[in-house]
Amino acid sequence: MRLVLVPTPIGNLEDITLRALRTLKEAEVVACEDTRRTGLLLRHYGIPTPTLRLDQHTLDRARELLAPYAYVAYATDAGTPGISDPGAELVRLALEWGWRVEALPGPTALIPALVASGLPTHRFTFEGFLPKGGRERRERLRALAREGRTAVLYESPHRLRKTLEDLMEVYGEAHPVAVAREISKVHEEVFRGSLKEAWARFAEPKGEFVLVLGPKEAPAPDAERLLAELKGQGLSGKALFRALVAAGVARNEAYRLSMEER
Repeated sequence: MRLVLVPTPIGNLEDITLRALRTLKEAEVVACEDTRRTGLLLRHYGIPTPTLRLDQHTLDRARELLAPYAYVAYATDAGTPGISDPGAELVRLALEWGWRVEALPGPTALIPALVASGLPTHRFTFEGFLPKGGRERRERLRALAREGRTAVLYESPHRLRKTLEDLMEVYGEAHPVAVAREISKVHEEVFRGSLKEAWARFAEPKGEFVLVLGPKEAPAPDAERLLAELKGQGLSGKALFRALVAAGVARNEAYRLSMEER
């Protein structure tokens, strides 16, 4: 039994790989979130493979629905299955059944938005959609800020401004952000500026959004206060230097302070 996750275009229908097209043709059935939407893609490329609805409402019957097939392709509405959609749960189930699972590379909104943002890309965290509200949402935002890495979020148009407001509370109004809208579609746009500027720019949001937040720098430690605390613990010389650096003091400043204590 074989399940292949097939990424589908998030906008332009040309954003699909030759391998993905071949898989859609060879599979016995294409399981998908929306048979109408996936059907449009299949008809565009002249692919006659039948479709089968398999979304969050029918996952509890997934084994029954897929039982007649030995080779299943799975496609979500757009992008790579398993990223903020039911694909991840289907993979878990298929592995429990002993199926062979493959994931093809292909379209996703995450990477184009990150790369086009102009913000640091060497270390980043992907959050997907935030919790809708309450304590969990606040804690998640604070945790993102503490990570010190570029953060990528997905957001719908009707929640965008509220999310930008919440981000301003945690990151500050001047914090850098890139807001990518309608990636790979006719009205694609990437806005780069501060959170406050983004909030003003998208007064009437339309389309699907990806937010890329620059890393929030941790406040510099009070070196003199820290020095006094470490000296009080009996540290000196190299041990004092290492402790200062570990606490976040710049190496040259830590060296100066540790040398002065000799």
